[in-house]
Amino acid sequence: MNILVIEDNDSVCSMLEMFFSKEGYNGEFIQDGSKGYARFQQGDWDLVILDWMLPGMDGVTICRKIREESRVPVIMLTAKDSESDQVLGLELGADDYVTKPFSPLALMARIKAVARRYQMKTEPNHLHIIETNHLSINKDTRDVFLDGVRVDDLTPKEFELLYYLAKNHRQVFSREQLLERVWGYQFYGDERTVDVHIKRLRKKVGSKANPVIHTVWGVGYKFDETVSSNED
Repeated sequence: MNILVIEDNDSVCSMLEMFFSKEGYNGEFIQDGSKGYARFQQGDWDLVILDWMLPGMDGVTICRKIREESRVPVIMLTAKDSESDQVLGLELGADDYVTKPFSPLALMARIKAVARRYQMKTEPNHLHIIETNHLSINKDTRDVFLDGVRVDDLTPKEFELLYYLAKNHRQVFSREQLLERVWGYQFYGDERTVDVHIKRLRKKVGSKANPVIHTVWGVGYKFDETVSSNED
């Protein structure tokens, strides 16, 4: 794993450098946003860890620029913990959103999850297509069609969540289960990550007249096109 860390906090950089060394990851640390983005364009990265507030160029701008030219996974680090800030980061294409202060072990678990997904993408696989009443989801090309119209604005994590739920049609999953099976790490108290992704997916691939992702109160979420809207 070649990881680019764009972060201006010396303590965070030192901590990550220590953990990267233990895991055998190659990390490069840049503490200026403009220089960090320039370095991103020069290298071949498996993951970018990106701070929200940076000198030179802020993390929001960098994330948007990265997503315009690459699908490399991005984990954003920030002291901002409001839902609106989290939604903004995810809408820009970040794969995950970690608020400060954070547990180093929790962050490393997320990085490992991305590493597993990266390794899977380098292995040959067979065509995986899910066809439902209204949706066509192609795992290999990452194309999604809703009633024959391409859905172009799904983030990488939104796609993975949609695919997993649709693959397990009508099965109910708790937030903890979705974090483990879609994000690839165990529950660390940030179930809002799942809620925000579900909220965004509902707007992009469903409606009140044609819901596909439902809340099972007190349990979690499920994908089901057979349930009428007044049951959600």
